[in-house]
Amino acid sequence: MKPTTRGTLAVVVAGVAVAMGAAATPAAATGGVPVPVPLDGVEKSLGIEMPKLGMELPLLIPGVPEGPRYVEGRLIPEGALPRVPMNGQLPGVGLSVPLPRVLGAGFDHVGIDLPASDLRTLTPGLALDAPLSAPDPQHYGVPHLKMPEVGVLAPVLQTVVGGKLGAGSGTAR
Repeated sequence: MKPTTRGTLAVVVAGVAVAMGAAATPAAATGGVPVPVPLDGVEKSLGIEMPKLGMELPLLIPGVPEGPRYVEGRLIPEGALPRVPMNGQLPGVGLSVPLPRVLGAGFDHVGIDLPASDLRTLTPGLALDAPLSAPDPQHYGVPHLKMPEVGVLAPVLQTVVGGKLGAGSGTAR
């Protein structure tokens, strides 16, 4: 391969790598990927105004689960199956729909805007305890029998959702 070809190939590969890195950074920084729904072709071919629709899909980011904690008097550590935190966003939606005016020419619009909202979740977990107690020094280190304990830790979901509903005349946003 000629040196000029190698140099050109290196420049192209470096340019593609920079472009991919620049394209991936905004999505990772915001926690969501914008997804426009293209309806312009239908609007132009039919000659009517179509609804404007756009969405934002979330990127879930798993967190670090808490490790097991040893508790005095138990043989199995607390949090044997730990709960995993997940952070992300609920999807956002923007929609503007044209409504024909009853009197006069033109269109009115009804729109809804639901921005992406932060989401914090915690997966279900499991709490266990063995049917034996800890070794008892008063009985020569022999553990006592007891009822086994099993518990399911409920999942957690925390978010605050907000939105806007509006109506007006003119063109869609």
